[in-house]
Amino acid sequence: MSIKRIFHDPIHKEIVFDSGKPEELMIMELIDTVAFQRLRRIKQLGAASLVFHGAESSRFTHSIGVFCIARKIYQRLIEIKSSFYENKFVLYGAALLHDLGHGPLSHTSELIFDHNHEKWSQNLVKNYSPISSILKKYDKELPKQICELFESKQLFSNPLKTLISSEIDCDRLDYLLRDSYNTGTKYGLVDLERIISGLTFSPDGNIAIKPKGIIAIEHFLVLRNLMYRTIYNHRINEISTWILEKIIFTIKCNFEKKIWIDRSLNEWIFSPKNLNFDDFIKIDDITLYYHLIKWKDESFEPLSKLCQMFIDRDLLRASDISFLNKLDKLKILAFAKKLCEKNNYDSEIFCGIRERSFKGFESNNAFKIWDGTYQNSLENSSELIKTLMKSWETSLLIYPNLIKAEITNQISVLKNNP
Repeated sequence: MSIKRIFHDPIHKEIVFDSGKPEELMIMELIDTVAFQRLRRIKQLGAASLVFHGAESSRFTHSIGVFCIARKIYQRLIEIKSSFYENKFVLYGAALLHDLGHGPLSHTSELIFDHNHEKWSQNLVKNYSPISSILKKYDKELPKQICELFESKQLFSNPLKTLISSEIDCDRLDYLLRDSYNTGTKYGLVDLERIISGLTFSPDGNIAIKPKGIIAIEHFLVLRNLMYRTIYNHRINEISTWILEKIIFTIKCNFEKKIWIDRSLNEWIFSPKNLNFDDFIKIDDITLYYHLIKWKDESFEPLSKLCQMFIDRDLLRASDISFLNKLDKLKILAFAKKLCEKNNYDSEIFCGIRERSFKGFESNNAFKIWDGTYQNSLENSSELIKTLMKSWETSLLIYPNLIKAEITNQISVLKNNP
């Protein structure tokens, strides 16, 4: 007797799983593992809820959404090429498990713990028995096949790779729609159904888009551009990440001091290369926040102050200095550091320049336009897409709120006297 399970999703509405279908039974079994349930406790957008209060969605929710999109695309593609049926288990498994290796606060962990979520996703799929044993039950080669799709290196003319890890994949299709919805921005009205209905196969066997889908792809890439500029690279996100980095840095530099820290988080901080599965699974947003609250109340300075800033949202300030030349950036940094020391702030901790770069759409020639006769790259078929390939860099000066007026005035002086 088959059992159906329904997830009510704000983006995709009802997502139904049917245990009578082996590939969906596999997904249901994977969802019930401890490692996947942990994703309920990992925020999709890290600390972004400090500026966008609705950004509380989890990696669990996102991963279910990515599977939903992958299933819709699969159903479209087998209508065109029935032999694509053989990829069902690999595609479904990779779509669901692609973010399994995320650390607390998602991508923030990449910076504060030197954590690589893609490698950890591979490690869990290949070597963590509760996951790998489920996959092997359906096909002994599944763990290996799924891990290959998580590799950063692009494999050309590989439709599964394009769907799982490319500039226009199931992952991005879900998180751009979901993050736009959860942050309350109005950019995310991408025509997902139009994109899916326009998918086809190019002569080299890879996924392609029909000309009718170009405008929907343009819209999708515009959304990507806007989301990075307004949400992912928001200055509050940068400030929050800076504070968390300095918290971990301070702990590493003062390991001889008495500080409460549980064994698992100790491994994350001091021995990330030797992290085992048990210690990996135990650390999530909840355990990290608990430590931050304890350190706020029961640790030394400046650790206590940094944790207070993050937990109470009493943050540092940031000013955009991207328009200054290198020499003037150094001048304003020296000015800020001197003011910090004057006001009893450690200038190495509470002051600095945060450089960030935004990479425009990177065409890897894997995803092309195919009209049934001619094949062309996306950028050669759209001036808008060509424009969206542009990258840029930003520079933020981070400093305590106490010296904001003086910093603002000094930046104005440098701007008006180039």
